[in-house]
Amino acid sequence: MPRRKGIYSTHSIPNTGFAEDKEQTGDRLINRDGKANVSISGISRWKKFSIYHAMLDLKSWKFFLIIFTFYTLLNFVFAVLYMALGINHLKGIISDGSFSEDFLEAYFFSAQTLTTVGYGRVSPIGLPANIVASFEALIGIMTLAIITGLLYGRFTRPKAYLQFSETALIAPFRGGKALMFRLAPTKKNSISDLHVTVTLSMSVMEDGIMKNKFYPLPLSMDKIMSLALNWTVVHPIEDDSPLYGLSKEEIDKARTQFIVSVKGFDEGFSSMVVARTGYTWKDIKYGAKFNPMYKYFDTNNVTMLELDKIDDFEKVTFTENLNFKSQNLKFKIPRD
Repeated sequence: MPRRKGIYSTHSIPNTGFAEDKEQTGDRLINRDGKANVSISGISRWKKFSIYHAMLDLKSWKFFLIIFTFYTLLNFVFAVLYMALGINHLKGIISDGSFSEDFLEAYFFSAQTLTTVGYGRVSPIGLPANIVASFEALIGIMTLAIITGLLYGRFTRPKAYLQFSETALIAPFRGGKALMFRLAPTKKNSISDLHVTVTLSMSVMEDGIMKNKFYPLPLSMDKIMSLALNWTVVHPIEDDSPLYGLSKEEIDKARTQFIVSVKGFDEGFSSMVVARTGYTWKDIKYGAKFNPMYKYFDTNNVTMLELDKIDDFEKVTFTENLNFKSQNLKFKIPRD
């Protein structure tokens, strides 16, 4: 059966969520963490900022540092209020007349009130002190509820624990060549029914205007039953590929990018999970192939997946011609 010529070169995706006008977009459409390389303007900072999403996306050490800092400062503020009312309004404080000792007593009374522990040795006396203590207890209840919700959201939010290779390769494949990248699980979670899609973005001159054109890349295998080891995703660069015949210089001039999306069912979360990433022309290594990143350990009778080797590759040599063939395309790669 004869091969089809230029199928994907002439049939782009019209609606991708990204602008076609190249002058209005940056060098990278999708960041390595899978988020769109987009910033929002035209509204106030507070309207476009979501505390909930920001706290969910924070690294764990930053999240707990913010919680600890907020807790410490809040107790400090109420300790100042109790000191301003007078230490005599806190019954049970053993004072030696030292300001530092009195402040510490007020601070730890605030901590007991904020957390609703209330050991009983120290208690407020008089209306002003009781009002402040009651208000602090209310804030404490709401604060604990918010922190509990954030912790629950962080620990139970479905997340695909997948690691992508930092580089994509143009490697030998079945007598020709192919675009390849790797992904692997970082946890012992069980993900099944994985499906990956790769979309190509190229800056091309069409009707005298520089545009971003998007093309779905056919893969040698876009679905797998489960992911126990690594998965090398392969796009064969055959004559129905928009990359067919393009040299490294032409791919660079077209500011080529690859938008990757992976979906699968996580049995632990009992939910679908999604992971995304992006590669640009700067991330591509030519004439290379990935080295194995797992090996068998006879002593433990297990297969060891070595995540630190996800980007290990070695150089190889191509023998085929990489001349650009423009007669089958309706656009042209910009040239200097």
